Amino acid sequence: MVDFGFTLVPSSRINLDLFDKEKYEELVSMEPDVRICMACGSCTAVCTAGKFVHTSLREAMEDIFNAKTDNALESLRACQLCGKCAMVCPRGINTRHLIMSITKVYSKK
Repeated sequence: MVDFGFTLVPSSRINLDLFDKEKYEELVSMEPDVRICMACGSCTAVCTAGKFVHTSLREAMEDIFNAKTDNALESLRACQLCGKCAMVCPRGINTRHLIMSITKVYSKK
């Protein structure tokens, strides 16, 4: 077989039946701004910790919507809650409170 230099990747299909709507509504009750986040990545771009370790609020938001809550928590684990992301958010989201709310809601088993 000829080696073309690439491999197949696993399917990125989303199974919406796995999305936990109850936990998401609990998150919305704690931080209503989660509904207006457009996952633009501005927060991730200015993250000081993100330059040294993997941390990304944008990825965490995408993981929550894709029912990968363990990945979302891992993406936020290294956040130092410095607040730089809140200063650049085009929607004015209180990202520190959002991160703490995500951690609180999705850490429960």
